[in-house]
Amino acid sequence: MNSFLIKPGQLSLNDCRFIFENKVQLELDPSCFDNINRSAETVQQVIDEKRTVYGINTGFGLLASTSIPDDKLQLLQESLVLSHAAGIGEALDENIVRLLIALKVSSLAQGYSGIRLNIIQTLLQLVNSGVYPVIPEKGSVGASGDLAPLAHMSCMLIGIGEVFFNGEKVSAEQALQSVNIKKQILAAKEGLALLNGTQASTAIALAGLFKAENCFASAIVAGCLSVDAALGSIAPFDSRIHQVRGHQGQIQTAAAYEDFLKDSDLLKSHAECEKVQDPYSLRCQPQVMGAILDQIRFQASVLLTEANAVSDNPLVFSDEGDIISGGNFHAEPVAIAADALAIAAAEIGAISERRIALLLDKHLSQLPPFLVNDSGVNSGFMIAQVTAAALASENKTLAHPASVDSLPTSANQEDHVSMATFAARKLVELVDNLSGIIAVEMLCAAQGVELRQPIKSSSKGEQAISIIRTKADFYEKDRYMASDIEGIQSLILAGKFNHFAELTKLPSIS
Repeated sequence: MNSFLIKPGQLSLNDCRFIFENKVQLELDPSCFDNINRSAETVQQVIDEKRTVYGINTGFGLLASTSIPDDKLQLLQESLVLSHAAGIGEALDENIVRLLIALKVSSLAQGYSGIRLNIIQTLLQLVNSGVYPVIPEKGSVGASGDLAPLAHMSCMLIGIGEVFFNGEKVSAEQALQSVNIKKQILAAKEGLALLNGTQASTAIALAGLFKAENCFASAIVAGCLSVDAALGSIAPFDSRIHQVRGHQGQIQTAAAYEDFLKDSDLLKSHAECEKVQDPYSLRCQPQVMGAILDQIRFQASVLLTEANAVSDNPLVFSDEGDIISGGNFHAEPVAIAADALAIAAAEIGAISERRIALLLDKHLSQLPPFLVNDSGVNSGFMIAQVTAAALASENKTLAHPASVDSLPTSANQEDHVSMATFAARKLVELVDNLSGIIAVEMLCAAQGVELRQPIKSSSKGEQAISIIRTKADFYEKDRYMASDIEGIQSLILAGKFNHFAELTKLPSIS
């Protein structure tokens, strides 16, 4: 099994993708141990000096003015974790939980959280032993941290709640015994340090980003094959057009289309045709996909900053001996980034669905109706396009921003929240839908290209079709189609087409 060394605050997008996609053994850079220890000592100094500091010896939220005696500080932290473990819904996927824990460790280990080293190391020991907390996906409003999700993560440290272990859902206490790890007793501030933070919403949003990048690259492949299948023109991808507009994403995306199609025999076969312009879904791909690429890049930079952030509260500044309350747990940057990515990803699907419809229309594509011979007896890709339309329409609703909403919590102490976790969750759902739309287009475009034989697509086009054909054969006559779509989706989400989009320099891939 691969190992990964966490250098706190220094994660790259490639690092985050690697942790997300692989069952890695997580290790912590020893150079951070001194900062962690000094931070914990500062918290203990506050207690020894009988100072009153929020989160150490007070209640939480609206109860911040309630002082807690020293002999109840451990109970305070355990009670905090238990009371906040109030999430509901399906459990987060294991790969998201692994990334979430890596982000949490990176944040805590920077030495601003007042948590002891052994608590951080126990988190790593558990996940490295294959013990993953059951974290319900619903219950966070993305402010005061992702409280409920992170509480469910923290419960396993004290032997409470459920975890996944050896493919089964078992009690945390049972799993701790199986891997010979002792239950932890949380000291002052440690429960709060574990619960405060944006790591759940950030990990989910990063999962959405990685899937969106895979879909973006695959959509370029599908779009290029559609151009060839529809006997479209390469002229709209000429670099001069895009240079005079100036958008970097558009320039690089156009270069990817031109590079993919440049040696296509299908392009040469209609060089002297009378058609002047192609429909927008073919011709304007660089403009649409370029704008989306620019959004992916910017929002990726926001999420990377947040992945490396210290976002709990209060924060411990050991050099000055100060512990300061603030609001870094407010996940507004994550919420807006996830919403913007959702809008961008929905547009990939919107234009893809239009290309599918174009290919199926014999008047526009000059191909057999619904891309099948003996149509009438065979329905071909008729209902596959309906599926794509259904997914594209559903994505319009999922693209509605969550970040524009807020409901006050904690008796109006937390009177504006980000809804970041929901923004991230619906991004993941949207890009999963998107992969289905692109899968349908890939099937249709590959079918259309092969219906033009013996004339062939470009060398890259033929390579892409060969990958498609590992999961779905040419459609000779009507057959069970769902497995074909699912097969291509699996290729898309596994990044099997990413190398065709190298010129676009996607953030976590390049």
